[in-house]
Amino acid sequence: MFKKITAAVLFVEDFDKCLAFYRDKLGLPVAQQEPDFAAFTMEDQDFAIQGLAASAQMVNVDVSTFEAQTGGVDRVMLCARVENVDAAYETLKARGVEFTLPPTSQPWGIRAAYFRDPEGNIWEIAHSLSG
Repeated sequence: MFKKITAAVLFVEDFDKCLAFYRDKLGLPVAQQEPDFAAFTMEDQDFAIQGLAASAQMVNVDVSTFEAQTGGVDRVMLCARVENVDAAYETLKARGVEFTLPPTSQPWGIRAAYFRDPEGNIWEIAHSLSG
């Protein structure tokens, strides 16, 4: 039935601020952009952001259901693999990304750093400690 997750889409309140963050601070190339939608491609994984109103219309729900969900509770983390987390950390920090945890070796075999996007979503960047 399901083979793999092919894309992640974040429904965001401030589309322009998020677009600038992902494009300019994280350096993700924009693969597709339309009003209230931007897609970024990272190798074989697609990642996109979409404004709340456009998102609600797309999935046929009232936009207030999305707004009611944004109570400040962390419910999702997006994880991205990088070649060297320490180098990525320094690059992103120089671009103004604020980290919640600098690169740290984790007991489950990765070295990871964590930050939030402008909407408060948590991101992990990491590389494997096994090589």
